[in-house]
Amino acid sequence: MTLDLAGLKIGHAVVEGHLTGSTVILCPEGTIGGVDVRGPAPGSRETVLLGVDKPVHFINAIMLSGGSAFGLAAADGAMRYLAERNIGHPTLITPIPIVPAAIIYDLFLSRGMAFPTAETGYAACLNAVDSDVAQGNSGAGLGATVGKWAATGEIMKGGFGIACHRDGDLVTGAAAVVNAMGDIVESDGRVLAGARNPEGGWMVDQDPYRRFPEAPPVQLGMNTTLVVVYTNALLSKVEVNRLAQRAHDGLAIAIRPVHTTHDGDIAFGLATGQVDVGFEMVASFAVDIVAEAIRNGVRYAHSIGPIRGLANGTS
Repeated sequence: MTLDLAGLKIGHAVVEGHLTGSTVILCPEGTIGGVDVRGPAPGSRETVLLGVDKPVHFINAIMLSGGSAFGLAAADGAMRYLAERNIGHPTLITPIPIVPAAIIYDLFLSRGMAFPTAETGYAACLNAVDSDVAQGNSGAGLGATVGKWAATGEIMKGGFGIACHRDGDLVTGAAAVVNAMGDIVESDGRVLAGARNPEGGWMVDQDPYRRFPEAPPVQLGMNTTLVVVYTNALLSKVEVNRLAQRAHDGLAIAIRPVHTTHDGDIAFGLATGQVDVGFEMVASFAVDIVAEAIRNGVRYAHSIGPIRGLANGTS
């Protein structure tokens, strides 16, 4: 799918023979990064460095990965790839690549038999492209699932999604790894993918509030949606962090429920700095684009075994 990535490159890699993988976003020189962590159960690396009170403004890549906390090792591969090219934060001895990372818990499909490693992350960097990015069962989205709030419902396949918008010279886009506790919904609230009633229809038809027990079948921290919202706008580090905050509005529009006790939702912001426009315009575009990237994550996902993917239809 042809997309405008505002100078970024995105690459996927999977662990051969296992349903897990990693996705890297490689940043051009001078890209400012930010983050907003809303999920109570995140798995991450280097997110503190992106805070507005920290002196490092520029980052070199973001690594998104399956494998739960084990998958954070994929970021080591991106660091090696960047170090080989002398890319990183300058120091007296050698440049240090700045590679924040975040993971999803996808062990249901991989059965914990293998995890993304530094080699997976390195391969994702080698596979990075600047336009035609695979969606659905790709990279970090390979083992993702959605609609896990209903104890008696059937879950569906999640995945990796991306969306972008151009307004004149301004590009705003988002990439998402969709592994949510909640259902993924259209703009009018209709379920797109989520907890299916084994007897037909959606579980939300029986429970509009999507109530789940205090001890649901999916334990604490086993769900997460990761988002990277990007733009070619010229933004400050404060504004890029605010952009990451606004990205969570897009999560709230597309996922019901969102930011539950059982999710580790994280949104990153990236600004490559070519177009001088107001922050509010970028942020307004970003909300809708994040929601669409999340929907694309399930639209392009294919079935795996008994877990249905929307790309195969819902009948």
